[in-house]
Amino acid sequence: MQVQINGEARTVPAGTVRELLGSLGLDASKVALERNREIVPRSAFDTVIIGAGDELEIVHFIGGGNSSLAEKPDSFRIAGKDYMSRLIIGTGKYKNFDETAAAVEASGAEIVTVAVRRVNLTNPGEPRLVDFVDPKKITFLPNTAGCFTADDAVRTLRLAREAGGWNLVKLEVLGDQKTLYPNMPETLAAAEVLLKEGFEVMVYCSDDPIQAKRLADMGCCAIMPLGAPIGSGLGLQNPVQIRLVIEAVNVPVLVDAGVGTASDAAIAMELGCDGVLMNTAIAEARDPIRMARAMKLAVEAGRLAYHAGRMPKKRYADPSSPLAGLI
Repeated sequence: MQVQINGEARTVPAGTVRELLGSLGLDASKVALERNREIVPRSAFDTVIIGAGDELEIVHFIGGGNSSLAEKPDSFRIAGKDYMSRLIIGTGKYKNFDETAAAVEASGAEIVTVAVRRVNLTNPGEPRLVDFVDPKKITFLPNTAGCFTADDAVRTLRLAREAGGWNLVKLEVLGDQKTLYPNMPETLAAAEVLLKEGFEVMVYCSDDPIQAKRLADMGCCAIMPLGAPIGSGLGLQNPVQIRLVIEAVNVPVLVDAGVGTASDAAIAMELGCDGVLMNTAIAEARDPIRMARAMKLAVEAGRLAYHAGRMPKKRYADPSSPLAGLI
């Protein structure tokens, strides 16, 4: 006999709703059926008889959008060593070393920056960072925070290597006290000396792709353009420039400075950055430990989004559910 099923004429054998579904190869437990614009309850599938000329609608659930399985976080390599966490955090500005250690743990960071400062001779037994954060488990990254000349930066890192045996260092040579922008001529001069002396140099720099390429070509193992002034929390001010830096170099690029909250970190990662370095955004949050956790998740989410590839932006609406098969 002839019936209409989902708007199409079909020849089917006489019988019950359940028998009809079986003849169509459909699982009765996974569909809903309407007969002549009246829903047939699943409990009546064995008693309702299909008649010639009946109009039937058979529907099921489909996905309202595409999805893919999340990948595990992927590692990245700095100076010949692989790291799973793409978040690097600073160890300054916390209330005490207990809070520092808790923030490091919550962040999942495997690298932390450390400043090089004179020993307090009036209290030589005071607590030190290494008593709370184990350098055998977490990579210490000595930096040159507060240095305004190439000579001061080189001298500081030579002392750092002597103190801890670290070759992996973060170079920053600042231009002035107000902006803490990098002084690029001094940065290039310091990098040249350090590289000749066998240091592995991660370098804080401007978001200028030309300068970034010069540093990478010299042999710096990571380029770290500022997202905004150090400690400002303004977020990425020039995402186009950051993207150009990423395209210009063949070493890891990490946004350094300017991150204020988790969305800033996610944006940096969505641009294709290999990682993010921050300190103030965590240390000066109302709850540094929760913020450290938030930053960890933001970096992971941003990295996944970058690999997934964002949808194209469109001028008009585009329905999520397909129109094909609409009742």
